Amino acid sequence: MLLHLSMSLLVESFKSSTTCRFLQEGKNAKRFKKLYADKEDILVPDVFWDYTSAKVLTIDWVDGVKLNEQEAIERQGLNVLDLVNTGIQCSLRQLLEYGYFHADPHPGNLLATPEGKLAFLDFGMMSETPEEARYAIIGHVVHLVNRDYEAMAQDYYALDFLSRDVDVSPIVPALRNFFDDALDYTVSELNFKTIVDGLGNVLYQYPFNVPAYYALILRSLTVLEGLALYADPNFKVLAASYPYFAKRLLTDPNPYLRDALIELLFKDGKFRWNRLENLLVQGRKDRDFSAKEALQPALKVLLSPDGEVLRNLVIKEAVRVSEAFTLGTISDTYQYVPVFLRTLVLNGIAKEPLLTSETERQSMIELRDQVIRIWRLLQSSNDFDPSILLPILQVVQQPEARKLGGRVVGGITQRLAARFLLQVLGAPTTAST
Repeated sequence: MLLHLSMSLLVESFKSSTTCRFLQEGKNAKRFKKLYADKEDILVPDVFWDYTSAKVLTIDWVDGVKLNEQEAIERQGLNVLDLVNTGIQCSLRQLLEYGYFHADPHPGNLLATPEGKLAFLDFGMMSETPEEARYAIIGHVVHLVNRDYEAMAQDYYALDFLSRDVDVSPIVPALRNFFDDALDYTVSELNFKTIVDGLGNVLYQYPFNVPAYYALILRSLTVLEGLALYADPNFKVLAASYPYFAKRLLTDPNPYLRDALIELLFKDGKFRWNRLENLLVQGRKDRDFSAKEALQPALKVLLSPDGEVLRNLVIKEAVRVSEAFTLGTISDTYQYVPVFLRTLVLNGIAKEPLLTSETERQSMIELRDQVIRIWRLLQSSNDFDPSILLPILQVVQQPEARKLGGRVVGGITQRLAARFLLQVLGAPTTAST
């Protein structure tokens, strides 16, 4: 409640202080157009400076329909949700990329043009997101996905919600209590209002200072979500935002986002292939996604002086993938072996350490198939360059890595060959191999 009240007061104060500042509004429109009008689905009117003064702002006339007039929009053969999605993607770039954003995107300021573009009007209420906060917001979403509430609490320093001398440890249980309940479903199924209300409850209990820019961000995104929900009650802003977040995580070299990506992909000494696959699937939906830039930030860490821990993890994972491909190939071949030979060749293998159960065998096959899917996702991108994986190749070709990998893969082959001979010679299957 306190957060909503402060937002309302801020908006009214902002409006009253900019009522007659038409010259400044013209400058705002010019800056906004320079940043975003190159997008093919965005329209920003030009300012006629010869006819603009402190009392009059003269801009291009824009033919269009307000974004909340769904029937009128559909009569033009347009889809409201497509336009809302355009607004969301543009807003994400405003908030988190350029840091200069339209703080009053109500329906009267957003028009659907007959050509299907989204026109922004009224640039009297603008704001800026500090650079550190832009990366912290993206990191905050990553920490939310990971349910890393300790890291979420630390983010509030970078967001300038708390001074560095405030202990955030008491905030962690409050975040956990709210989000563990809210995240019974996936994050993409949550609506923005649920998250804002939940964070608002946490902010109310602790000594937070909500910066002006953040209150305007909340208002901006809440308005866009309201427009989307008007057209489709099941629309989820966070799900629509995922492609942008995924693209930024995969391609942005900023140290904060690079660390967030590594944190997302590696956990408990293992690489989470499902997270990488999901990031690639989502990131490719963003029109600015570049496969050539994907993973470059994390890959560069591999060869850096500080990348020893990551290099060791990559070596271990390369061995695990090699094992998965070897066992997967054997399993595929096994499907075509006549039944009487299956028993002869592979009877008793389940007792061996490398294939302790059907579940483990299936897990290996799933890992191999997932790696193949990820490779195909990269290959199918127009600008894919295989050389982006060179850092991984350099790491796994190190003498220690080759020795370990050869030992593991060679051990699999030797073990299966020995098992075959034991079966043929009629030796006990428990014999040492």
